[in-house]
Amino acid sequence: MSQRSTRLGLYVNLYADTADRPRLADAVEQVRLTEEAGFDWVVLGERHLHRPGYHEALTSLAYLAAHTERIGLATAGLIAPVYQPVWLAETLAHIDVLSGGRLTAGFVLGYRPEEFALYGTRPAERVPRFEECLELVTRLWTQDEVSHEGRWASLDRAFLSPRPVQSPRPRLWNGGRVPAALERTARMCDGWTTSFNELDSELPAKIDAYRSYPTGPASLGKEVIVCREGFAATTSQQARAALEGPLRGLYDAYGDWKRTSADAARYAQQWEDIEARSVIGSVEQCAERLGAYGAMGADGVVLRVQPPGMPQKEALSAIETFGTEVLPRLNG
Repeated sequence: MSQRSTRLGLYVNLYADTADRPRLADAVEQVRLTEEAGFDWVVLGERHLHRPGYHEALTSLAYLAAHTERIGLATAGLIAPVYQPVWLAETLAHIDVLSGGRLTAGFVLGYRPEEFALYGTRPAERVPRFEECLELVTRLWTQDEVSHEGRWASLDRAFLSPRPVQSPRPRLWNGGRVPAALERTARMCDGWTTSFNELDSELPAKIDAYRSYPTGPASLGKEVIVCREGFAATTSQQARAALEGPLRGLYDAYGDWKRTSADAARYAQQWEDIEARSVIGSVEQCAERLGAYGAMGADGVVLRVQPPGMPQKEALSAIETFGTEVLPRLNG
């Protein structure tokens, strides 16, 4: 498969602690630099029941929209089965309005029993809840009136005003690694977001499988967005020195956090294993890695550059290096 122009996103961790600067100041600084550096998206995820804290994704996205002008604003991913669909559709539509049409809404099924219990739902219901939620979000964004009698939602001539700015609607992404998730993504969404720890050796077959599934009538395409740890520096040794300690701390926490997930064991791997499925190293190494994902069929790569504990200065340096030195080598 021929290499394609690479779009780049920054995954902004929203972890909070007692030393957290107010009003998401670090995130705003990162996102402004990301926009200046030529990235295509800033991407936020979702966490609940996390100590010492994690900033809520949708209000944070609206806040970041007010501090940027051009960059795309994405989620990857909201836990669709726990949300009331009309509230979710209306809130996301308003973010698209406030940002001037910059939203991409990315979802996941979710896996933590604690998070489902927090919202009064059950993991056993997550697939039908997901499908009903995304069906209603899509219809409310695109139809003048929506009537629906479902398992969890009942609507009678419902409508949104205002609807999203984008026409026909904002794009939908979905994460997941099993065949059923890939089929559901092709049918109901417009792009697949990989796991951060999906092995490179697994990606080509999964990309081919995803693109082989039929699309639904409202589909806007089949984007592939590869999510990766990322850090660019002058040398690979400098990149490792900046990232390894904080990332190891994050992965140790994930080992417990993802204890009910099928991929929990991957967070116990050695640095060499992590590096092999990441975009970490010198400018030349990072450009080569991003180019390889483009050759596999990726339409974009989302990079997570700042685990908890990494100083802001290091994160900003990596973002600037990706923008000023890595991206020009790919797309110049």
